[in-house]
Amino acid sequence: QVKLVESGGGLVQAGGSLRLSCAASGRTFSGDVMGWFRQAPGKEREVIATIRRIATSTYYAYYADSVKGRFTISRDNANDTVWLQMNSLKPEDTAVYYCAASPIATMDPNKYIYWGQGTQVTVSS
Repeated sequence: QVKLVESGGGLVQAGGSLRLSCAASGRTFSGDVMGWFRQAPGKEREVIATIRRIATSTYYAYYADSVKGRFTISRDNANDTVWLQMNSLKPEDTAVYYCAASPIATMDPNKYIYWGQGTQVTVSS
């Protein structure tokens, strides 16, 4: 059974940091694009970061403008784990954060096949 399990969410004050983890199991995801998405109440799910391998030991990371310079996505293919380091958090970062996997390079959430259950991130002002 393929599963993605996020962890690391919580409550943090503005300016603080959190590190989200996503553990994948059931098959190898080394060839997939891994993405982090978030959904705030009343808003659509949005992509915030993706990472894909473009050559041996070379990865390309994409960031949404809203998180560029503050968030860092990384992955460990040997352990099928993806992380999202979030620094300088703002109240507007409050959302449920999801990791997802896609076999193709895309930022369209509809193209992501596997999803985790989500982890809540709340940033207080």
